[in-house]
Amino acid sequence: MAQPHASFVCQNCGAISQRWQGRCDACGGWNTIAEESASSGIGARATQGARKGRIFGLSSLIEKDHKAAPRITTGIAELDRVTGGGFVPGSVILLGGEPGIGKSTLVIQACAALAASGRRAVYISGEEAVDQVRLRAQRLGLAAAPVELAAETGVEDIVATLSHGKRPSLVVIDSIQTMWTELIESTPGTVGQVRGAAQALIRFAKTTGATVILVGHVTKDGQIAGPRVVEHMVDAVVSFEGEGGRNFRILRAVKNRFGPTDEIGVFEMTGRGLAEVANPSALFLSSRDATAPGAAVFAGMEGTRPLLVEIQALVAPSPLGTPRRAVVGWDNARLAMILAVLEAHAGVKLGPYDIYLNVAGGLRIGEPAADLAAAAALVSSLSGLSLAADSVFFGEIALSGAIRPVAHGLARLKEAAKLGFCRATIPQGPTENGEAAVRDLAVRSCAHISSLVAAIAAPDGLPEKAAMPAKRG
Repeated sequence: MAQPHASFVCQNCGAISQRWQGRCDACGGWNTIAEESASSGIGARATQGARKGRIFGLSSLIEKDHKAAPRITTGIAELDRVTGGGFVPGSVILLGGEPGIGKSTLVIQACAALAASGRRAVYISGEEAVDQVRLRAQRLGLAAAPVELAAETGVEDIVATLSHGKRPSLVVIDSIQTMWTELIESTPGTVGQVRGAAQALIRFAKTTGATVILVGHVTKDGQIAGPRVVEHMVDAVVSFEGEGGRNFRILRAVKNRFGPTDEIGVFEMTGRGLAEVANPSALFLSSRDATAPGAAVFAGMEGTRPLLVEIQALVAPSPLGTPRRAVVGWDNARLAMILAVLEAHAGVKLGPYDIYLNVAGGLRIGEPAADLAAAAALVSSLSGLSLAADSVFFGEIALSGAIRPVAHGLARLKEAAKLGFCRATIPQGPTENGEAAVRDLAVRSCAHISSLVAAIAAPDGLPEKAAMPAKRG
């Protein structure tokens, strides 16, 4: 009988090689390749005596008698927003985040909320003992919630236990990297084990209708650890983001088969756990200095939610031969493009200056609608003129210098008016006309980047002159 063939699998990307090597050729990771048996487990080659496939029934897409189960709402509005209005029965969600960011706190609060409403919620921990989970629940004030707890890592035992008794509405697996299945001959945490354990839990969710949340670790670059194929297997991928020096956390939907992507929920870490932030715009603008040059308020969109955030710029003479360009919370290449457009089409010479751009509050912006606000902040810092404290900006800047319209313009303006802003600088387009007008908000449209620079420099335009403007060369 032939000996079972072993393969070497990268634990970061899942690439397979025929021999061990220190560096993975696919992803470039060092010391990530481990030996795994290819004769067993899911995806192994067929063996003699394997059973034949069974014939199963097929359903019709136009079946009228079948009614989809309603979504399961937790009562945590920010979590329900990110998931698309609540958990879909039978769905599997992969939740990732850095250590200590609050993943376990969030899922145990969700379990407690569902258990308090009479639903069965089960929390399976592979990293902590049951008493440790109880201590955290007591600290959060959730000790009275009827959440079922267990400390187990065997997937077959977990599935058998969950299948006994009342069907659970929510099952939390914390974390998927600690789970293992007997079908695969490798250590827990390897690519094969993570993939096999995830597939067994996904099969359980689809056959029983229980919602399963898989908590996952992240790598040094912020990606969810384990094989990328797991992200394609699950129904939703949600990342929990935040900075150690700040109290707020951002829950972001990266993938969602049952709702919008790029949706965010904002939480604040308190002594009693994670508290919802109903108005994130007020949070991000709470500590801004409206009189300082180089600060512009951007009216952005995160998923379906309008969000106002401050973009800060600092333009300073550079003592170096090659001036510095530092960006936090925005795309570095996008900044280089805006600088080139300002110099080529507006006559703003920024080449000999060090330039620093920051999105206040730790939020990361990915949409091109922030171009106009970034350009306004740069021109304000260079000229030493502070922009009007009650003004917001949004619009995309083309390489020709033209300012292009962006989507959801009306929602951005309504959010600005709700927070007390009185002026808005936007691109020319349907947002500025008739039915899209917002009461108590003066809208100024700009067709070209040169008109924005002229408006900032005009004494009766958008800016308010600072008390002591800095002199620039």
